[in-house]
Amino acid sequence: MKSRQRFAALALAAVLAFSPLSAGAEAVSTGAPVYIYEGQFSDVSAGDWYYEAVKTVYELGLVRGNGGRFDPEGELTGAEAAAMAARLRSLRETGSEPEPRTDGPWYLPYVAYLQEEGVLGRELEGAYDRPATRAEAAHILAGALSAEEDPVNQETVAAGYAAGQYIRDVTGETPYEEDILRLYSWGITGGADERGSFLPEARISRAEAAAMAARLAREELRLTLEWEILPPYSRKGTELKDLVESDGTFYASPLPEEREKIRADICRMLSRGERRISLEYPVGSLNGEFVDALLEAFLTEVRDYVEQTYNNVSALYSVRGISAVITFSSSLYDESLVEKYREETMDYAIAVHDRLWETGELTEAMTEQEKARVYFTWICENCRYDHTLQDMSHSGYRLFDEGIAVCDGYTAAYNLLLKLEGISCGTYTVGDHIWTVAVLDGRPCHIDTTWGDQEGGVAYRYFAMTEQDSLARF
Repeated sequence: MKSRQRFAALALAAVLAFSPLSAGAEAVSTGAPVYIYEGQFSDVSAGDWYYEAVKTVYELGLVRGNGGRFDPEGELTGAEAAAMAARLRSLRETGSEPEPRTDGPWYLPYVAYLQEEGVLGRELEGAYDRPATRAEAAHILAGALSAEEDPVNQETVAAGYAAGQYIRDVTGETPYEEDILRLYSWGITGGADERGSFLPEARISRAEAAAMAARLAREELRLTLEWEILPPYSRKGTELKDLVESDGTFYASPLPEEREKIRADICRMLSRGERRISLEYPVGSLNGEFVDALLEAFLTEVRDYVEQTYNNVSALYSVRGISAVITFSSSLYDESLVEKYREETMDYAIAVHDRLWETGELTEAMTEQEKARVYFTWICENCRYDHTLQDMSHSGYRLFDEGIAVCDGYTAAYNLLLKLEGISCGTYTVGDHIWTVAVLDGRPCHIDTTWGDQEGGVAYRYFAMTEQDSLARF
């Protein structure tokens, strides 16, 4: 028989503690305020994102502070999460809380109650006294939910998660995947960003826990997720950093001739959405000649990622020091506009990609070469060569925006479209001309969209060339 004592007072060692006052059960069941929040927590201000949540759980009689502080940024422990879940569940269902015990840790009655209810096992034994991960907190807090409650977001979460468009950092390998998804379905959390990321391995703060507790206590506070479920082919939301693979390897002191190390550093930088690389060299190594050679090497390697828009590189260093900071930028527009043009170029490319799929010009049945040919046709039919050689014509942005480009712009736009398709590609340069080298169905192919754009129509002889055929033109 489950043992409970009505509104028993239990002194908790935790900073975040549920109030043991008898009004708590009524507040949870009716949503009516028990107390008036008048700034009792000195570290909670009206402008804080968690203000309303803290105010709600205080007024419902669910939490108190320690010495007038709430400690919103403090990390929630597994024990505190168990207290939250157990008190909410027990107070809502029976108007009572787990019976206090004089032996063992303070949180033992809460853990025991959740175990009796069958919503918690022994999987977290030995872990209650340390900060909980967000996945562990989700596992515990999900125990406060009743099967009778309405999962307001069930269909939205199921569709967004199945399509891989939302909650992408939670997989079948993530601990407590099912409980995490339950919190989304019941409107207890909406995620940390526009893609609903949960950050399962991160710590959960007391402020975040208060927000969840408020939604657990009052159904009208729960979130209704308005996620846009895109077709499976859509690349909406993809960023330029997503197009670059890196295993995270970083070389702090590459020499100009060590191109593989330089490429690894560039890949790491691009995959992190960054524009700077900090290097360190032995004292006396840095001088003008060495840095110039280093910059030339970095510029040559980043040119293989022409779709990233970077065509300029600079270094900040001291001949008496050991560090050099290399910064990537574009000579085509002001430093303050770099990110704007990168984002807008990506938006244009995604729109082209999605439209070609929507119209059926691209299909799953196609080979990589067939898909690449569709993009080759689109580029050639939607762009004309800029014989005036204006600066912006060297960018993929102008090709998408105005249909005007020179070889840099043709290649940047084409490579961006191929990479959105998951096709591996880079560049090949001879003199002042650049074109694409892509791996299509396992075969290296040279593709020149600039030369393919002829006045008489699309010249497909410049599509999927061999290296020998490509170089024979010069």
